[in-house]
Amino acid sequence: MPRATNAPASRERRKNMVDKARGFRGRRSKLFRYAKNAVMKAQYWAYRDRKTRKRMFGKLWNQRINAAARANGLTYSRFMEGLKDAGIALDRKVLADLAVNDEQAFVALVGKAKAVLAKKPGVTLKAA
Repeated sequence: MPRATNAPASRERRKNMVDKARGFRGRRSKLFRYAKNAVMKAQYWAYRDRKTRKRMFGKLWNQRINAAARANGLTYSRFMEGLKDAGIALDRKVLADLAVNDEQAFVALVGKAKAVLAKKPGVTLKAA
């Protein structure tokens, strides 16, 4: 009895792996053995860096909010405290976008935060 190799399925499986390696350089995009390793590594990095990208954007938003708040006489932490006490629930992504693209709206938010902080006992605001 002839040996069954499941050749069509094996060929398809290898072809799919090489197709995933399209755009890679040299033998990594042409030969199954190297394409398999390259694709596995690329998928590992992609999974890892999807989380890293979120972390990096969070840091960027904090820096933008801090810079804009300091330009208006508040630190990041005091600004966020003032917004929280004022009942303004905007996330950091939106605040950073306002800081960059709509300065007047951000200044208005800083004003509201300062007004709430001024009423709070034990909080001193530096004159800017």
